[in-house]
Amino acid sequence: MAVKKADPAETRRALAEVMEWAREPEAVDKPPRTVLANAVRLSVRTLAQIAPGNSVEVRVPPYAAVQCIEGPKHTRGTPPNVVETDPLTWLRLALGLERLEGNGKVSSSGTRAGEVGQWLPIIGYDNLKNPD
Repeated sequence: MAVKKADPAETRRALAEVMEWAREPEAVDKPPRTVLANAVRLSVRTLAQIAPGNSVEVRVPPYAAVQCIEGPKHTRGTPPNVVETDPLTWLRLALGLERLEGNGKVSSSGTRAGEVGQWLPIIGYDNLKNPD
């Protein structure tokens, strides 16, 4: 699965646009679909860049899916290692506002799926809030 590269500065900007909503979704207006989609796609692509490989598939429907983490390559059918979640939960994981381990909003299968947590957060919320 060929994945378009994510520019780190663009990923940072995209996550900064949604970070307050991700932190407090009940108190902050949901971003427009295009803004939300961009933040999800760039952060998922960044995961694929920092953890290259084909042993785990990360899915955030309807916006993105990538294969990542070194190991056996998957080529057909349902991959043996899958992590899937909704956009809000993914953004909370990418920002370090939630943990992957034991998260009831994340569906994961396979012995390697939990390894995704080693690569999260993509960019921590505190790092975006206080860039110094």
